[in-house]
Amino acid sequence: MEKVALAEAFDSFEETWSPRLAGELNGQAVKLAKGDGEFVWHSHAGADELFLVHAGRLRIEFREEADAVLEEGEFAVVPRGTEHRPVAEPEADILLFEPSETRNTGDVETDETVTELERLD
Repeated sequence: MEKVALAEAFDSFEETWSPRLAGELNGQAVKLAKGDGEFVWHSHAGADELFLVHAGRLRIEFREEADAVLEEGEFAVVPRGTEHRPVAEPEADILLFEPSETRNTGDVETDETVTELERLD
């Protein structure tokens, strides 16, 4: 069993929109990411995605429905196949829960696509 101190884990990296692997369970990954500004529009055809805000504020924009605004301690689940864009203004520390193989940019290939997750120490 590994214990993760979230404040220390978020302090261990600076890059934004580049998730780190904090843990795995039952085929799911617990990822930590720092957000600052807008991420890319994308969707995940085969996976729901849970966003939990540890610190800061996150707005998740949707093309076909109202935005979700998450404050510290709040989470939302984006259903599979739903096009969305996370926006952190000014910054946010975010926990993501999703299947281990889920790419951060989903069905879109950009400079921000992470193909191999770095594991937190």
